[in-house]
Amino acid sequence: MTQQVTTRPGSGLDRAFRISERGSTVARELRGGLTTFVAMAYIVMLNPLILGSGTDVTGAKLSPEQLTTATAATAGVMTIVMGLVGNAPLALATGLGVNAVVAFTIAPTMTWAEAFGLVVLEGVVIVALALSGVREKIMNAIPEPLKIALTVGIGLYIALIGLVSAGFVTRVPDSQETTVPVQMGTDGHLAGIPIAVFCVTLLVMMGLMARRTPGAILLGIVTGTVLALIANSALNIAPEQWGTVVPELPANLVGTPDFGLFGQVDLFGGFAAAGGVAATVFLFTLVLSGFFDAMGTITSVSSQAGLAQDGKVQGMGRILAVDGVAAAAGGFTGAAPNTVFLESAAGVAEGARTGLASVVTGLLFCLTLLITPLASIVPAQAAAPALVIVGGLMMSQVRLIPWNDPDYVIPAFLTLAVIPYTYMITNGIGAGLIAFAVIKLARGKVREIGWLVGSLAIVFAIYFLISGLTGL
Repeated sequence: MTQQVTTRPGSGLDRAFRISERGSTVARELRGGLTTFVAMAYIVMLNPLILGSGTDVTGAKLSPEQLTTATAATAGVMTIVMGLVGNAPLALATGLGVNAVVAFTIAPTMTWAEAFGLVVLEGVVIVALALSGVREKIMNAIPEPLKIALTVGIGLYIALIGLVSAGFVTRVPDSQETTVPVQMGTDGHLAGIPIAVFCVTLLVMMGLMARRTPGAILLGIVTGTVLALIANSALNIAPEQWGTVVPELPANLVGTPDFGLFGQVDLFGGFAAAGGVAATVFLFTLVLSGFFDAMGTITSVSSQAGLAQDGKVQGMGRILAVDGVAAAAGGFTGAAPNTVFLESAAGVAEGARTGLASVVTGLLFCLTLLITPLASIVPAQAAAPALVIVGGLMMSQVRLIPWNDPDYVIPAFLTLAVIPYTYMITNGIGAGLIAFAVIKLARGKVREIGWLVGSLAIVFAIYFLISGLTGL
């Protein structure tokens, strides 16, 4: 019989993380923290791949070993800080999308040290906005229906990320023969053992969740990983079929971390290298993306965890401050901006409600510094089903959107649709706020827009037009 780890009400651990108060137990927090780690451990392999593919203005490339160390160490330390300071089940790591901006947009115009200097400045700006209370005021000013749409949009986004990373959905190559942008599988059909592993793992998770099995998502990931290891070993599957992570036992279980990128930062050199206007545009893009991507994730995951009341998240000021520090830390270590990860929702789905889950996730990231080779065991096909399941759970909130209210129907729809269609949370928030402001203006309800939301709508309009304005 499995022993449950419980928490005595009033114990030091319980008081520190408010475990009983939030209706959780140590067992749930441990399980949730482990699930979140497994769901997002791929970043330890993926971030070095993305940043390592870029070159700076001198043609220099970054060391994969140093990038792996920077990615794991920053994610580990900042996630632990989030658990201790923010007391929220939110894990942090290098933000996907923004790391590509650093690698392929910013670095080619300056040195890596100068590019990471801009990342540090981004974090400083975000921290200043958080400590001043401006960031929290902005989050509270956004209408509740748009926040709900944001959660739903992120759910669709998470599910799409899972389907794409597993190869269930792929991009159709540019061709005059078709205008269809995406397809199922590689040719409109599902084929191959890796896809079979994904489908079986997804079905296992669905069955376990339907039976309310504790640890359903984690058990599903473990099952999928074992299936992948067996299939890959027995059938000698081509590595490219698996994608980024090939499921095979590593030759060495222990690796030596390389901290060579730490501190290699030039704070203001980028303004001289790329020019003041270009560097300012780069900084503005980093801040805007980091600001609103984190806002959307924090709001939606916290709502899933029951930590939001009347649209306001408990301890939001501390959470936002840690998120800003994480962005700066990513620049200092060479990992690119760190931010709250959507995959935190996987741990929340397993019962995580407090910062203890984040401490567990962070410690596991720190552990990967010594056993980095083990990070390559879990393939996307085993972890991606968790994202699909979580996306479905988050989608349930769509019923709370007032679809009969003309002031919100189009803004809410644009918010939830643009996020997955453009693969960026920031774009969805911007589209929704602009639509909301325009509709209120057209209906003569200018006062209901509010100066803060109106200002944000203008900022986002500039954000969407910034490439064209820069060209002019």
